Amino acid sequence: MRAPVHELRSLYERRTLRQDSGMVTSEYAVGIIAAVGLAAVLYKVLTSGQVAGELQDIVKRALSVRM
Repeated sequence: MRAPVHELRSLYERRTLRQDSGMVTSEYAVGIIAAVGLAAVLYKVLTSGQVAGELQDIVKRALSVRM
């Protein structure tokens, strides 16, 4: 009676391992590509003229505050 249960568990474990192989690597790759894309967009936005000017104004106002 124990042999069929053991065989089913072994079969389930083999199927699970086979289906998941490579998934972690592909998920990391997609995550890295998304992070690089977001970083590129953020870099473009922050280095654009209007945003750079606004950031400089914020810093100037923060430094000129009297304490």
